[in-house]
Amino acid sequence: MPKELFGTDGIRGLPGKYPLDDATLFRVGAALGEYIADHRDAAKSPRVLIGMDTRESGPEIASRIAQGLRVAGIEPVSAGIVTTPGVAWLVHAEDFSAGVVISASHNPYHDNGVKLISGNGMKFPDAAEEQIEIRILAAQADKSPIPPLVSGSLPAATALHLEYLSALRGKMFSGANLAGMKIVLDCANGAASMLAPELFRGLGAEVLTIFDHPDGRNINDHCGSLHPGKMQEKTVESGADLGVAFDGDADRAVFSTSSGRYVDGDAVLFAASRFMKKTKQLKSDTIVGTSMSNLGLERALEREGLRLARTPVGDRYVLEEMLRIGSNLGGEQSGHIIFLDDSTTGDGMLTAVKMASLVSIAGKLDTLLRDLKVYPQKIVNVRVRSKPPLDSLPLVASALANAEKNLGSSGRVVVRYSGTEPLARVMVEAERAEDVDRYAQSIASALESSVGAA
Repeated sequence: MPKELFGTDGIRGLPGKYPLDDATLFRVGAALGEYIADHRDAAKSPRVLIGMDTRESGPEIASRIAQGLRVAGIEPVSAGIVTTPGVAWLVHAEDFSAGVVISASHNPYHDNGVKLISGNGMKFPDAAEEQIEIRILAAQADKSPIPPLVSGSLPAATALHLEYLSALRGKMFSGANLAGMKIVLDCANGAASMLAPELFRGLGAEVLTIFDHPDGRNINDHCGSLHPGKMQEKTVESGADLGVAFDGDADRAVFSTSSGRYVDGDAVLFAASRFMKKTKQLKSDTIVGTSMSNLGLERALEREGLRLARTPVGDRYVLEEMLRIGSNLGGEQSGHIIFLDDSTTGDGMLTAVKMASLVSIAGKLDTLLRDLKVYPQKIVNVRVRSKPPLDSLPLVASALANAEKNLGSSGRVVVRYSGTEPLARVMVEAERAEDVDRYAQSIASALESSVGAA
């Protein structure tokens, strides 16, 4: 059944308002704790690791969830400010029962969210989230009062981040040496602000940082992976070999070549897959992407004797397909890349280590990407008041059918609702930019007429 609280990337909202109000957060912690208690190994002491990005609302949300966990008999432990993939790695490596990440990823500071990580370091599967949600909603229907928040900080596991950074330093491609390499890091004023510079300096690189002074409100503020322009400019003007831009919780990264060319997740998949195939590290002839992956990537992979398998948007679906077919490389255009031999989740800092390795070994990133032709693509976001099935909207169905008929095999159209925001996303790509603009606008207009928010 459709989930009410959990979207494609956890629970999102405005702190203090449902579903991030105090009562619901307490119930999230309690429901997670009850789920762990029901499924735990009796020989282990149940613990949950809680990490967060740099949003000012993070500590209060963490405290409420920790309160719920304690009531359920589960010990909460704070990892402090750490990346989402850092929590995932630490949960698995340090044998925690589960993890909680307080983050709204690439959203502005006034949003926040709760992501749940299972004991194997992966996001909880849909079925488990459904069970946890049923417990939350049942407690909500009960309307039982929540206990007052107990003062005092969460017990912290000190220096856990050092173990994570040490593990990342061991993930370079064989033969790479970053000594003397100049790298620009845009940390999005988020969770990577301290970790990423420490990681790359430890690998011998010369590091230039921008947007690495979080104040609780400047996370993702015209910086990071959604706003890579300053990172590209800094890379060129400083003569750097590589530029990197993370998002707020650093589960994604995008890049700049030394010449300033923007490098998204599709380009990362192309460069990495070709190198991994050449060095016999690729375990399948199939790379897993999503419905948003550019048609140019699919064509370029075909020329390399590789295939692109597409899933719905969301790194959990990419991972599920990778596990199903035995692929060890997949990801999203947005910069969520999964190197499955090294990590169970998309990890922006791991991806940055891999890309820096490629530049070290193979030379300029521009050279690695010269055979990738990116088809013109446009994404239009339409704010919606509701999310009915698209095929139930005659105007939208007609506009879609017209675009697909006229584009044929020379283009693609994807229309989907956001799993975390009241948006419909229209993506059109084709060989000709004028076709992209025409069909993207016609479909967006049909959506606005049918379900557009006032």
